[in-house]
Amino acid sequence: MYTLYYVPGAASMSAHMTLIEIGAPFRLERVDFEHQGQRSEAYLRLNPMGQVPTLVIDDQPYTESAAILMMMADRHPDAGLAPQPGTAERNEWYQWLVFMSNALGANFRNWFYPQDLGSADHPPAVRAALQARIEGVWIRLDNHLATRGPYLLGDQFSAADLQLIMHMRWSRNMPRSALDWPALRQFATLLRRRESWQRLCDVENLNEWRGPD
Repeated sequence: MYTLYYVPGAASMSAHMTLIEIGAPFRLERVDFEHQGQRSEAYLRLNPMGQVPTLVIDDQPYTESAAILMMMADRHPDAGLAPQPGTAERNEWYQWLVFMSNALGANFRNWFYPQDLGSADHPPAVRAALQARIEGVWIRLDNHLATRGPYLLGDQFSAADLQLIMHMRWSRNMPRSALDWPALRQFATLLRRRESWQRLCDVENLNEWRGPD
């Protein structure tokens, strides 16, 4: 039995979808961010950063979305969430997970939490720079999917696609949503038809971006 500490719509989304895709028993523990539950002594023992996700495997807590997806793909190879180890496709899979964590995860955190950069709100120049960085990633991903899609690994669905759809949802209220790029929009339609996405939306009450269209 796995235990996932999560917040609806947060960086725990990809881990939640991965657990659904795998089909293994798991338990959800919601972290109450509104009342600073992530800063409680008990939660900080699990995750010293005070963030989500935290996944408890065999009584050991693990953090970082991309790392959790890698662990779960290794623990459940029959789920088909990653190419075979030692292949070029597996290497590409690792590359996409790390790229999205750095290029999207880090920039989105700065976008949503200006206090991390020492300000109550972003000065216009900083906000414009973060928007340009995120949109630059959408351009790269849209070009890739247009030529090699429909998934990040071509015809093969993987956990990296779960990471991407999570980040795409985070753009929904930005000046330009990821859905403004045609190949990304087609990708989102595919992903939002999956049972794991629909069940996630049910449990986390994420109906405003449910899709699939």
